[in-house]
Amino acid sequence: MIQIQLNLPESAFSALRSTPDEFGQELLIAAVVKWYEMGMISQSKAAEIAGISRQAFLTALNRFEVSPFQTTPEELEEELNRG
Repeated sequence: MIQIQLNLPESAFSALRSTPDEFGQELLIAAVVKWYEMGMISQSKAAEIAGISRQAFLTALNRFEVSPFQTTPEELEEELNRG
C-alpha cells in the first residue's frame, strides 16, 4: 500500500473533533464520495480506495446526501421511453 503524507495545521483536527487518523479516514471517504458523485469511480472502487465495505460506502453516501444511483431522472425517462 502506498502512503501519502499531507501537511495540515493542527487546528484541522479540532474542526471535526477527531484524531489525525480519524481525520485522514474522513478526508478519504469525503474524496471518494465526491469522485463517485462526479461519475469518476464506481461504488466498488470507491469502497476499495477508502478501505471500507460497499455497505459502509453506501452509508457514507447517505451521510453526505449523495444518491447511490448514477442515472439522472432525464436518462431514466429516456430509457423508459425507448422500452
